[in-house]
Amino acid sequence: MIGDRPRDVCSVCGHIFYQNPLPAAAALVLDDDRRVLLVRRKHPPSQGKWCLPIGFAEMGETIAEAALRELKEEAGITGRVVRLIDADSWSSQFYGDLLVVTFEVEKVSGSETAGDDADEVRYFPIDQLPPLAFPSNEKAIRLCADLHEDDWAIRDSFRSLEEGSGERMLSDTLVGFVSESAAYVARLWLADVRSNRTTTGYMRLDPDSLLEECATGLKLLGRWLEGESTDEEIRSFYRALGRRRRAQGVRSYEMLSAVMLLKKHIWTYARSQGVWQRPVDTYRVMELQSRFAVYFDKAVYHLMRGYEETAKGSET
Repeated sequence: MIGDRPRDVCSVCGHIFYQNPLPAAAALVLDDDRRVLLVRRKHPPSQGKWCLPIGFAEMGETIAEAALRELKEEAGITGRVVRLIDADSWSSQFYGDLLVVTFEVEKVSGSETAGDDADEVRYFPIDQLPPLAFPSNEKAIRLCADLHEDDWAIRDSFRSLEEGSGERMLSDTLVGFVSESAAYVARLWLADVRSNRTTTGYMRLDPDSLLEECATGLKLLGRWLEGESTDEEIRSFYRALGRRRRAQGVRSYEMLSAVMLLKKHIWTYARSQGVWQRPVDTYRVMELQSRFAVYFDKAVYHLMRGYEETAKGSET
């Protein structure tokens, strides 16, 4: 026994023979559609099964260089190492103990072509993988997907916001509080609008009516964020409110200031509802702010249109 395990020792010189795991390097390549590059093995072990481009490190090269070499040899493309994904110990009946080091690699050039050790090379959706030859590959792909989770979620949500596709967005998890907190935020706004020097015209208006109008507008915002109200509802509510404010003698700049105060209070309350520990959390709340901006732009436009309508109430 040497240390905590039996080892071979030369009986003449006392030299200890250490048996170390073989180092193997794997390259994990994702394309723009978030699919992972796999090769189908031509030779044993696990002949015919799919795996990441993988092979043993050779003398005179780093483990990262080995991963890039295997990628070129087995899949026909050159790459650039992005980051280390995993280092996993695995015992193979064929090779013995292995240390499998997996790198995420970005494709730089070349065309995906099966090399001498592969029958086929193909990209697979990361959630629709075929049975893989090596458990270390499965683990590395899961870890890589976890590392990309926030980034992919942000990209998908941003695209939905830009395209107005109606698909779910990250900020959807925050929108429920708008309707739920409408009464509370309306009271904060009412106290502000009746004491702010930019909205003095609101001091002579009935506070109960103001509170009801504000709460109604906030609930409309909540329903709009959830996709349950239409632009026509926004138009109808705010044009009527604009006409009412004009009839009440409120100046246009006071009306606009009141809207900005409401936007400030709802945004401040929204920010207080989350814990921002990750970039995706920050994006979620900033995305919500962008959606607020769209709603309040519509509100201001229709308020002013209603305010400026003639006494006959004609609309354009």
